[in-house]
Amino acid sequence: QVQLVESGGGLVQPGGSLRLSCAASRSTLENYAIGWFRQAPGKEREGVSCITIGTGSTYYAGSVRGRFTISRDNAKNTVYLQMNSLKPEDTAVYYCATLRVGWRSCTLRDEYTYWGQGTQVTVSS
Repeated sequence: QVQLVESGGGLVQPGGSLRLSCAASRSTLENYAIGWFRQAPGKEREGVSCITIGTGSTYYAGSVRGRFTISRDNAKNTVYLQMNSLKPEDTAVYYCATLRVGWRSCTLRDEYTYWGQGTQVTVSS
């Protein structure tokens, strides 16, 4: 079992930046992928980005490509989501999740196994 803890959410003005962190309890995530998802009130959950830990391969949803960057720190078993040029429509609860993928590239359509509790991101003036 893998426990995930998100942090870094908050209130930011449009055009601002936030960095979310996803810390994993597992000693190594080498054969895993980490995905970031978000859910706004009254909307379905949306995949944002994912990274395959072993290869560093990444994927971004079209709505965030060019604004968000996913990265990993293997020594800390932590994945980050750097969010720049934030828009009001980015407001949501952001969740990280993980599944075992080996060395293949992650997708946002995979059935992720373990989920964190979420962190709120609010973009408003």
